[in-house]
Amino acid sequence: MKKALILATALSCSSLGLFAETPPERLEESARTMHEIMGTPDKGIPQDLLNKAYCVVVVPSLKKGAFVVGGEYGKGFATCRRGMGMGWGAPAAVVVEGGSFGFQIGGESTDVVMLVMNEHGMHMLDKDKVTLGGDASVAAGPVGRTAAADTDASMNAEILSWSRTKGIFAGVSLSGATVRPDHKANRELYGQEMSNREILASTMHAPPAARPLIAELDRYSMRKNGSE
Repeated sequence: MKKALILATALSCSSLGLFAETPPERLEESARTMHEIMGTPDKGIPQDLLNKAYCVVVVPSLKKGAFVVGGEYGKGFATCRRGMGMGWGAPAAVVVEGGSFGFQIGGESTDVVMLVMNEHGMHMLDKDKVTLGGDASVAAGPVGRTAAADTDASMNAEILSWSRTKGIFAGVSLSGATVRPDHKANRELYGQEMSNREILASTMHAPPAARPLIAELDRYSMRKNGSE
């Protein structure tokens, strides 16, 4: 009994450590994730979809089966366009929980990327909690430079989603997952209390830690004036 208690305590402490990285470290991971995914265009996100997206959500190294949390759990960032010709805005921290993230090959973690494809989906990121497939429609995104981006899913879904596990990148439906603000991470990143709505709707400069992610998004996705 005593050994079991010690083991449970150790597992609890180790699982908490999975999520102990700082917001700047997660931003660095997010930038690396986008760079690696878009660096292989034949197996990445279709360029025209990225060009049309209103917002991007990146959750690097989402974990499976955390001892304390249970199920799937990850922290990342959402960033939205500030307007035509202005590039991507300051990122807001998010927490993603639940859903099916494609641990189909036995991986213990996965990278998740979501594209928000319309204004309604963008405003969903302002809320205290959004259920994908409920509050906002979600569908698995197509993969590859030449993938058909005019499928019913791509045309009708408010959010398109992908996961990368052990190097395998594929569209995955995150129906049932929830997205909520990470207030603590926002406070650490910006030095004050800020809601996701305040951050995503602002024209303020991104903090230094976010610049690599913004640079990657600007590099691969500058919206064309006639693409809306």
